[in-house]
This record gives sequence, structure tokens and C-alpha cells, in this order.
Amino acid sequence: MKIAVLGAGAWGTALALAAAPRHDTVLWARDAAQAAAMAQTRRNERYLPGAELPAALRITAQREEALAHAAGGLTVIATPMAALRPQLATLGDERAALWLCKGFEAGSGALGHEVAHAERPGRPCGVLSGPSFAQEVARGQPTALVAASTDAALAAAAVAAFHSDALRVYTSTDVIGVEVGGAVKNVLAIAVGILDGWAVGILDGRATGTLDGLPAAGLNARAALITRSLAEMTRLGLALGARAETFMGLSGLGDLVLTATGDLSRNRRVGLGLAAGHTLAQVLQSLGHVAEGVLSAPMVLARAQALGVEMPITEAVVEVLQARLTPAQAVARLMSRHARAEGLDR
Repeated sequence: MKIAVLGAGAWGTALALAAAPRHDTVLWARDAAQAAAMAQTRRNERYLPGAELPAALRITAQREEALAHAAGGLTVIATPMAALRPQLATLGDERAALWLCKGFEAGSGALGHEVAHAERPGRPCGVLSGPSFAQEVARGQPTALVAASTDAALAAAAVAAFHSDALRVYTSTDVIGVEVGGAVKNVLAIAVGILDGWAVGILDGRATGTLDGLPAAGLNARAALITRSLAEMTRLGLALGARAETFMGLSGLGDLVLTATGDLSRNRRVGLGLAAGHTLAQVLQSLGHVAEGVLSAPMVLARAQALGVEMPITEAVVEVLQARLTPAQAVARLMSRHARAEGLDR
């Protein structure tokens, strides 16, 4: 199979690296200098340091060259959410497209499949998602993903391209559910990062963590927050037309747990930084990568409010990101909510 991966960030590079030993793969980098350096050193030190690129992987800064290579094969868009629309709009009418980005488009609040419907109505499209850190995929560590599409041929192509001994690819027809899970977990991971930043003393065995003088949260609070985050994610997904069982799978519970608790998670690190007293600008500057949850949070909340879906954790994250609440005030607001029966509808 011929594969073109459009975008040489960490995740695009990792998937191209995984596919290249078995398939004729081209990786497109928007920056010509970056492409030249990668081709020469066989590394992507900016986004995926330490990973060795296979000799078989071709790297180009010419997008048309990459697209021509994958004509009749598989085109994978590995850009941030902000670039999905222009990438889809310029693919051509007949080409199928699979994207990796997870988020709601800033401004429109659209998910990837909604962007695709607007730009390429009726064309085969889908998303590859699930709990996955690029560094682990690049190292060949066991990982499981889900390819979601209503086009059976495209889902099968994703499996053929990436399924291997180290990378297991499941399929789903619930594109909405897979996309909601992948997008909303980024926002909720910021909330868990804030809580864990507050609880750092507890988590390393010392009951000394405080946040604005409040007693430290601990592992009990983390478990409760992740569980209620899953309920919140599911509520929005159901309102948008997803299936409930999707949120108990890889792109729901799996991706939420990974992103909320894994030290490689950029969105979690945003929360940790905010809890430590840094401004959002300072945190983002230190990351050096896109944290999709920061961009998606207002859009998630807007979609939820338009549908009448209650998302108190997401609302608290937005308030903190926009500096209308301190992390301590956000936690206090969530803890002061009225007691109620547990369920997905509240």
C-alpha cells in the first residue's frame, strides 16, 4: 500500500515510522528546512526526539508530491485541528481521507467529520484515534487504536496500513462517538492535571500539598474526577448522536485515562502548570507543542450549552483558562454542587 502522511509533528512522524517498514510511505513536512534536516539526520528532533526514522521512509516538503504518491492508496492528515479544513479542501474530489487530530474547530465548534462534510460532502472520510502517545508508538511499544468511518473500505485500509504486532487497530462506524471522545478528553485532562498539581504532595507520599491554603486532594479525588469526566463526555456524545458503548472503548475511557494521568500528556501538563501558579501563556510557551484542549474547551462548552447539556467540569476548565477562576475556586465550585443521584444525565 502507498501511504502519504501530511504533517510531520510527533504523531504524524510516529505513524509514518510505524508504517514505513511494511508500506511505501511518504511523510510531508510543511517546513522545508525541517524536511531537509529529517531527511539528512533520519530524526525529527523537534517533535519526536530520539526516534530513528526508517531508511525506507521518504520525507518531502512538496505536498503535491506526497499526494501524488498516495493516489489510490491512503492519505492521512496529521496536522493540528486548525489545519484540517484547508487540508481537506485541497485534497481533490475522489481521494479518501483519514485524520488524526482530536478537537473542536476554533470558531465553528465543528468536529472533524462535520468539517469533512462541509468541505467534501459524500467523500470517504474517517478518524484514527485512541489512547496513544507518539513516543511509545515510535518505540514499538504495544498500542491499540480505533479507525472510525462509515466507509468500510477506508476503515479496512486503515487496518491494513497500521495494524501490526505492536499496533492493534480496531474499527468502528461511530465516527461521532470516537471524535467526541478524542476531543473532550483533552479538556477533561486539563481538569485532572489541575487536581494532580494541587495533590502533588499526596501523590509522592507526603500529605503536604495545598492549593490557596486548602487541604490537598488525593487519589480519591482523582478517581472521582475521571469517573465524572467520563459521564460528562458521554452526555455530550449522546446529544450529538453517538452511541453510549463507544465511550467505554479506546477513544472514550481509554484515551481519557491515558491523557488525564500520563506524564507525556500535554493537556495534563497544562493543568499541572496552572495549579503551580503559572499563567496560561507561560505554560503554553514551555510546552512548545499544541495542547488541543486549550483551543477546544470554549467550543466544547458552547456546543454543550447549545444542546442543553450540563458539563460542569468543562465549564470550570474554561473559567480557569480564561482567568475568571483560580484553580482553587474551580475545585471548590465543583465540590459545592448539590447532591444528586449518579447517572449520565446529570
